[in-house]
Amino acid sequence: MHLPRLLPAVLSLVFTCQVRAADDYQLGPDSLPQPGVPAGKEEKLALPTSSIFPGADHEAWVYVPAQYDPTKPACLMIFQDGGGYVNRDGGWRVPVVFDNLIAAGQMPVTIGLFINPGVVPATSDQALARYNRSFEYDGLGPAYAQFLIEEAIPELKKKYNVSDNPDDRALGGASSGAIAAFTAAWERPDAFRRVFSTIGTYVGLRGGNEYPTLIRKFEPKPLRVFLQDGSNDLNIYGGDWWNANQAMLSALTFSGYDVTHVWGDGGHNGKQGGSILPDALRWLWRDYGSPIPAAVNDRQPIMKVLAPGQDWQLVSEGHGFTEGPDAAPNGEVFFADAAKQKIHRVGPDGKVTTFAENTGGADGMAFGPDGRLYAACNRDRCIAAWDITTGERKVIASDLDPNDVTVAHTGHLWFTDHKNRKVWHVAPDGTKKVVDEGLNMPNGITLSPDQSLLYVADTRGQWVYSYQVKPDGSLQYKQPYFHIHMPDAATGSGADGLATDTNGMLYVATTLGVQYCDQAGRVNGIIKLPPNGRAANLAFGGPNLDTLYLTAGDKVWKRTLQVKGVRPANAPLKPEKPRL
Repeated sequence: MHLPRLLPAVLSLVFTCQVRAADDYQLGPDSLPQPGVPAGKEEKLALPTSSIFPGADHEAWVYVPAQYDPTKPACLMIFQDGGGYVNRDGGWRVPVVFDNLIAAGQMPVTIGLFINPGVVPATSDQALARYNRSFEYDGLGPAYAQFLIEEAIPELKKKYNVSDNPDDRALGGASSGAIAAFTAAWERPDAFRRVFSTIGTYVGLRGGNEYPTLIRKFEPKPLRVFLQDGSNDLNIYGGDWWNANQAMLSALTFSGYDVTHVWGDGGHNGKQGGSILPDALRWLWRDYGSPIPAAVNDRQPIMKVLAPGQDWQLVSEGHGFTEGPDAAPNGEVFFADAAKQKIHRVGPDGKVTTFAENTGGADGMAFGPDGRLYAACNRDRCIAAWDITTGERKVIASDLDPNDVTVAHTGHLWFTDHKNRKVWHVAPDGTKKVVDEGLNMPNGITLSPDQSLLYVADTRGQWVYSYQVKPDGSLQYKQPYFHIHMPDAATGSGADGLATDTNGMLYVATTLGVQYCDQAGRVNGIIKLPPNGRAANLAFGGPNLDTLYLTAGDKVWKRTLQVKGVRPANAPLKPEKPRL
């Protein structure tokens, strides 16, 4: 089914050519019952008490169009604060609008799901219930999307045939319901790709003010977004709604998203949103049948890193816990299975073979200038090195609690000890000493391309630390230098593995994605994680060092980029001076 295209310019014109008083928006004919148009039906939908939002009950309603055929998967649109949308005589009148547009062929056959925010019932008549609206709606992160995907939609599908195609699913809402709709699509574009947002609460209540920044930095996603706001919207303790929505439009436009908007002079209400709903839906569902592609642009710095048409590819799976990838001189990548005490090798043909067993708990690994593979063996409490030709293992330093390791071209070695919150140095002669301590959880470690700086990730903090390296391997001028973005509910960034490219950029494996930072310590872009959503360590590999390898739980992934990585074991490389 292909619907008529409505250009954004036309959409805007529809609502600017009328003479009216401020905030005096009226419903049009598409929001009123029309002769000969069959009406769908509305009914209550019982949802179980949530486990994702423990103890919370959610009221829900379903709209089923007259054209629904149970043998064909219907599209789905979910409205937050659903009770305000499902009323045929209310300000939104979504069922009436759906009736008219579906009958006219201006949107596909779509089931409406209307959900109120959760309430944890009071324990007695003398107690107050817990109202989850701000918690569920205003917070960033995947929880609300998870609630829709794992709890609400499965209940709907017990009665109705609903499409699983994300292009067939839309989300809508006003105020906090709008940011909830956007967040669910942002977190799970594999499940939702169309967003209707009016008077959206993209302000500093629970981190929504971060979205304009994150949109500019994240790898583009396949989303279509409609925005509405009025110049007399709220300006209170949490922020300025009018400015926040304009910032969202600017960020989405900058990043190449399929986005349009209607601005007005209204306040924090649904008057304008209700009046424009029919045209907004026509725009959201235009060209139905054609997939919504990921945004394309040449403005985001991340687009200079990502290779066109390339995505994560699975290298290997079925391991215990993968860690410590690094590239041999020929580009072959080795990685550890810390749980099963094995080291694996990825050959030039992509075939994965076992290189070593009973590794003593080899975890973080790095090649040295001598061609040997150095590993932090936490079970054996040592740093060991393997000859990759003979398989011979030699202990370099013992009585330690090592986690991750890096080796300079000079043979100087540094490793992190997150058990004791220390960073160690091991000299070429085997002398070991503590060179820093006190980080929350020192983890990933690497050198700058010129090997004058040492970088250490603090997994339980928000920083990657930078140190200047002295000739004897000791450190000076410690700074919390690289400011890493954190997930909404996290107490730390999850920063772990580190790698650099020839431009001096630092790549950090985090729970939010692979964040890459310029030499000035600023995150320029965030590469999405592979499908399992986990990241532990990373390294550049392949013959050209242009393939990023990522260890993620029981799997290893790779992705070809436009940049070329750096091996600390090679001779130092001085990048160009960064823009300051």
